[in-house]
Amino acid sequence: MEKRMTNPVRPSPLDDPDYAAFAWGRYFRVMRWMGLLTLVVIALALAYLYETVGLVSIHLYIAAVLGIGLTMMLMAALMGLVFLSSGTGHDEAVDNGLEQHVEEWWS
Repeated sequence: MEKRMTNPVRPSPLDDPDYAAFAWGRYFRVMRWMGLLTLVVIALALAYLYETVGLVSIHLYIAAVLGIGLTMMLMAALMGLVFLSSGTGHDEAVDNGLEQHVEEWWS
């Protein structure tokens, strides 16, 4: 006997242009704050490196700036997208049919 899926496709709250503009605005505001925090952390790290190692090579400082900056901004972007998806209800709009498979497994 074949079971048919009865769950209709649920629209995402991000389909509403006004709500999407608000949510993306909040995301970019968080990214701006994280950019500022990243610059502060980079400045502190460079000051610490200069105090402990001195002026060794410009490549050490370039690598430190790129490593810290890219790592922090990548972390902020990915976590921001997780918060955007979860906070807007976009995650709840996804129907992967898992509930139906769980019911079939236990019955």
